[in-house]
Amino acid sequence: MEVHNTAEDLVIARIAEVFANIEKGKNPENLCTCNQCRLDTACYVLNRTTPYYIVSNRGAARAGQETIGKQQQDADITALVYEGLRRVNHNQRPTTVHGNKQAETDSAHTPVFNIPTIVGRIFNGSNFAPISGVLVQLFRNGALVEMKDNNWQNPCVLVPNTEGTFTFWPNPIPAEEGNVHQVFEFNIKVESGEYETLNHFFKVPVISDAQAASSFSLVRTVKLPDLYLFPPGSEDDLL
Repeated sequence: MEVHNTAEDLVIARIAEVFANIEKGKNPENLCTCNQCRLDTACYVLNRTTPYYIVSNRGAARAGQETIGKQQQDADITALVYEGLRRVNHNQRPTTVHGNKQAETDSAHTPVFNIPTIVGRIFNGSNFAPISGVLVQLFRNGALVEMKDNNWQNPCVLVPNTEGTFTFWPNPIPAEEGNVHQVFEFNIKVESGEYETLNHFFKVPVISDAQAASSFSLVRTVKLPDLYLFPPGSEDDLL
């Protein structure tokens, strides 16, 4: 079953129009229209737009025929796009190199192994409370794994409001051709002065695709078992 939010189509299309007009014009506000700012603007608008879900071609046809209020909806979305773009520009991500051209990837049309997102949680082994403030790293072949883009950090530091959850989205790995099965080995390493260093090794089977994925999906996620950290020497006390 595939569920589709048609409001997303409207938002993405309107963002493309607005950004194109800005890039063609004089851009007196000097607004950045890079790919990262496009994505951040899309998130801003979608989080403030009522979704409209369909599950069939009949639903798509009906959605296309419902024109009452569509002009107002388009106007509202356009206003949100400009509002979101200005907010994004005033709070640009410091880890991204901003520019007025949409980013392009060399691997966009070459076979790759799209590594799924990796999600796990870390708890205090003494009281089972979620951990925060520790450094979590993802390794492969002894080296830190490069992430898909600057929105994903490796290493990352757990913050209190994520309740011990860490996430990684590795950069695609080049493949010779599509539809090739391969198993990749990774290692989660957790370091903190308050706890014993933890290493968790795991494998991820992947089938190569014709090109790199442009967006992540919760369906394509590797969920690791819960990990536990112990103060130095506490595990020996349990023996």
